[in-house]
Amino acid sequence: MDEYDIPVPITNDLERRVADAFLIFDHHGNKTVDVREIGTILRFLGCVPTEDEINEIISATEFEDSNGTIHLSKFLPHVCQLLLERKMEPASPEKLLEAFHVLDPEEKGFLTKEELSTAMMEEGEPFTQACSFLFFSHILDIHT
Repeated sequence: MDEYDIPVPITNDLERRVADAFLIFDHHGNKTVDVREIGTILRFLGCVPTEDEINEIISATEFEDSNGTIHLSKFLPHVCQLLLERKMEPASPEKLLEAFHVLDPEEKGFLTKEELSTAMMEEGEPFTQACSFLFFSHILDIHT
């Protein structure tokens, strides 16, 4: 039995959900995904991971000789445990509103693209230029 033939028992709904999300990105049908897909899989599951959290998951689940791939047998128990611990959950509406008020001290009720761009690039975990471009292409109101 080679490393790709590892059986992966699915015993509950959470494991099924995580496995299903993982297998969407298994392009070779061998229960592995490229490490670059881990953030996408986590976001597909409704998580909001930081880059550090993604890297921690990769480090914890990657076989030493895997050549940049993650096997479902290691990913599944690790991520299920994180989800059960309610890690990487999105912020509540109340927290989002609180954050908005921090960014809008003049209480205008809106942020300009420049204000939001500055906050995204300079505060907390900075967005990359590509992520910033994608973000703004989805949220900007072309009529204002």
